[in-house]
Amino acid sequence: MAYFERLTPHRFRATEHTGGAWDLETQHIAPALGLMAHVLETDRDARRSDGLALTRLSYDILGTVPIAEVDVDVQVLRAGRTIELVEAVLSNTGRAAVRLRAWLMEPRDTSAVQGTGQARIPGPDETKPWDPTSVWPGGFIATVDVRRRQVEPGRAHFWVRTDVPLVADEEVGPLSRMVGLLDVANGLTVRAEPTAVLFPNVDLTAHVIDQPQGEWVGFDTAVSFGPTGVGLTASVIHDERGPIGTSSQSLTIRPR
Repeated sequence: MAYFERLTPHRFRATEHTGGAWDLETQHIAPALGLMAHVLETDRDARRSDGLALTRLSYDILGTVPIAEVDVDVQVLRAGRTIELVEAVLSNTGRAAVRLRAWLMEPRDTSAVQGTGQARIPGPDETKPWDPTSVWPGGFIATVDVRRRQVEPGRAHFWVRTDVPLVADEEVGPLSRMVGLLDVANGLTVRAEPTAVLFPNVDLTAHVIDQPQGEWVGFDTAVSFGPTGVGLTASVIHDERGPIGTSSQSLTIRPR
């Protein structure tokens, strides 16, 4: 069973595999973020044939999403020959739940000048398996395979993959599959036990410099809690070749 089943061009049914960690009656937002990226890529390919690459995806999470039917609608905000700004909104029963704005850019060969100051992390074969269900409940968490090297509370390197399709009976590109896993970063190296402190994220912004390859998504993640109820989960994103982008999540910190 996939995370979502397409019902119409813009409507999808969430399955039990999307079940959340903070609330078992609502979706873990990770698959929904991947779904929205997939809808953007599908819309792009229906409008043009030059394969503009999604390079920044900025999500605002406006509320929880039940495990039910959702709609995803797309609007081009800034059309262009080599650069576009596109918006997607995921809603349930007419209520907007997640809003995404994404920049798409024309791919070109810059291999002669490529490089990064970000450090590589040990690969999945060098990292021990870890069971995320030891910390989190929910249908989604039960579907992911995790390997983790914990440095300290709130600091870790880890790799994540899943064999559950994002959308049933559809080919989904590697970028959207990766995006569907990015939101796990906030829960895989906790600074405080979720039984003692709530720390959900209200957004997620990813910047991507290369299309991901392979089934594993790597994270070099640090979680920070400030003194006034605000936190940040910041990650460098990897595939097995090395760093390919970054992701950040703003947290609301609420001791129980």
